[in-house]
Amino acid sequence: MSVKFEKETVRETSIPGGSKHEIAHEIAETLIGGETARGYLAAYLQQLQTNPLRTKMLTSGSLAALQEVLASYIAKDRSKHGHYINSRVPKMAVYGAFVSAPLGHFLIHILQKVFSGRTSLKAKIMQILVSNLIIAPIQNSVYLASMAVIAGARAFHQIRATVRAGFMPVMKVSWVTSPLALAFAQKFLPEHTWVPFFNIIAFVIGTWINSQTKKKRLQALRKKGIRSAWWSERIFKTGLLGQEVNTVSQLESLRYGQKLR
Repeated sequence: MSVKFEKETVRETSIPGGSKHEIAHEIAETLIGGETARGYLAAYLQQLQTNPLRTKMLTSGSLAALQEVLASYIAKDRSKHGHYINSRVPKMAVYGAFVSAPLGHFLIHILQKVFSGRTSLKAKIMQILVSNLIIAPIQNSVYLASMAVIAGARAFHQIRATVRAGFMPVMKVSWVTSPLALAFAQKFLPEHTWVPFFNIIAFVIGTWINSQTKKKRLQALRKKGIRSAWWSERIFKTGLLGQEVNTVSQLESLRYGQKLR
């Protein structure tokens, strides 16, 4: 009596949607790390600890440039060539990298040093108050002054007028968002991640404010018969801020770099 054993072939059948789960897992592992990968987020946090200022400068510069592009796109604010990437983009990148990031790094370092080791509720409230009453006014004043220079202001009275006009509106936004952001950072984030976290918050709020400002400026210019944001920048640079521009001849004089009389 002979027994014949037949070879059994087992086929692996893929579970519907399994490949999608694998792709999602690989993406998440690449971004935040896992058993087999270090992850971009982990690498970024490591750079924050080993090269804090350089990492913050690169982060802030990139976000500032991206903010300008997104705000221009949302507001439909095109350059004279019809593009959303205008001359302000590299200027914003320089501001973010060489002004905003070092200033934020220095001020937050002082804030953290003053309240180091103090974890009581009273200390946390005091930290929020110091941040809103001392650090935020300094940062917002520097921001407004920098924006005035980027817009073309060169005289001190133009920069001062910009800071005076925009200081309280910007501070009101800071007083609403900053306590919430700082309380979240105190509770959930390590101290070396605070500046990038605040940069992201500022990026979201700044993009919205910038886009709304651009929309209002474009509406005002259209009422004057100026159809491009480039004309407004031209008006500022030729020293015409605050003057009436009502006729086509006046606009044509701007086109050839002449000042109104």
